[in-house]
Amino acid sequence: MISLVIPKLPFIEKEKTLDYYQKLGFKLVADHGDYLITKYQDLEIHFFRFETLQTEKSDFMIYLRIDNDIEKFYQDIQNQGVEIHPNGKLETKPWGMIEFALIDPNGTLLSFGQEN
Repeated sequence: MISLVIPKLPFIEKEKTLDYYQKLGFKLVADHGDYLITKYQDLEIHFFRFETLQTEKSDFMIYLRIDNDIEKFYQDIQNQGVEIHPNGKLETKPWGMIEFALIDPNGTLLSFGQEN
């Protein structure tokens, strides 16, 4: 039976990617050169090297569910210098979720949401 889904996202520059995700609270748990594994509590995100990726044309995206206090998480990452997507400010969506969005250094859209 399937028990876990782990996203695999591209990276262009390893250090830039690790720095960005560490600002979001992820910790590096394995570095295999062209393949990285990070964790945030029980969540894992894996990264693979994709040096020819064109960030402005990237279609990679993931949705990360927040259990509680999305407002605090939103403020904390801004305090870390993480830029919020221009169209992704924190707001309640018509489908009842409180959401905001970021774009990582590799062009991946990260949407965060909490049930309202």
